Amino acid sequence: MANVLDLRRRIRSVKNTRQITKAMKMVSAAKLRRAQEHTLASRPYAQMLTNVLQSLVRRADLYDEQTGEVFHPLLIEREEKSVLVIVVAGDKGFAGAFNSNITKAAQAFIDGRRQAGQNVDIEPIGRKARESYRRRYPAAQYEHTEQHYDNDLSTHYDTIRHRAQPIEVTSDDINLAKIDFASVTTASQSIIDRYERAEIDGVYLVYNEFKSVIAQRVVVEKLLPIRKLGSQEITAAEVMTDEQRDAAAKAAETAGISIHQPEEAAVDAEAKKFGTADVDYIFDQDPAKLFRHLMPRYVATQIFHALLESAAAEHAARMTAMDSATNNAGDMIDALSLTMNRVRQAAITKEIIEIVSGAAAL
Repeated sequence: MANVLDLRRRIRSVKNTRQITKAMKMVSAAKLRRAQEHTLASRPYAQMLTNVLQSLVRRADLYDEQTGEVFHPLLIEREEKSVLVIVVAGDKGFAGAFNSNITKAAQAFIDGRRQAGQNVDIEPIGRKARESYRRRYPAAQYEHTEQHYDNDLSTHYDTIRHRAQPIEVTSDDINLAKIDFASVTTASQSIIDRYERAEIDGVYLVYNEFKSVIAQRVVVEKLLPIRKLGSQEITAAEVMTDEQRDAAAKAAETAGISIHQPEEAAVDAEAKKFGTADVDYIFDQDPAKLFRHLMPRYVATQIFHALLESAAAEHAARMTAMDSATNNAGDMIDALSLTMNRVRQAAITKEIIEIVSGAAAL
């Protein structure tokens, strides 16, 4: 059994650890508030963009009347022989099972597609996802070519994909430390280009959908092709357990975070009627031209919104994990203190017995 001095050292060490976990919990709670504000601030733009596109759908011809083909390439559905899965994880640990749940859901999706004989491209976002998949699968190889015409007055650039393995890791250009719409737009345009030239036949997004601290789930959402504007096409989902909800609710209560999902404002509810209202809107440009221009922005907005929700979910998971660690440290301190008191009492009792025995021997 350890002596009193060793137990005091262990108690002091656990107390220092508890101070660190408590501070990390409060930092995550502050970041969660800001992440929630950013998520809520992005919703009106995404909603109005969806409304405008829905309005344009009703006024633009999306299909050729003679051939029946779709005008916009992002609406074309093909047999899925090669798919792209975008895995959104975190940059840091100490967030409980947040990162492992996402990679587990993504791996189950990848294994299912491979069993169906499909090729899979993985685009990891976040350091944890990059480290996980770079160790398992090789990187995709691209060849960039240049062709000169008219005595070098014009140049044609082309990118050729050389697939070596059925599962490969593609680019990871998005930095989660600073999520900005410009970088997301650049990454989404690369995805759109690959889809338009039939390098991939479907795009799926794996992330943690965040509604509130106690209402979140890991989802696999189909991003391309677009079947219905403004609605999610969830192919798989994993919800929180009752124990996880209780732990998250307790952590949010002690940190002063609301566990309720923000109610929809009256302005947002009225804005949803824009796309379906029986009103003849007048557009400066041709509706079909506007539709072709706004569709890539719609895809970028969907990815951007998923990144914001994943960031909020990560901070919520870290806040919950650090709250549990703080509580466990308190329980450990109580157990060590009880053990130390027993050891000290046993030592005192032993000394008293020795003194009494010595006095009796005299």
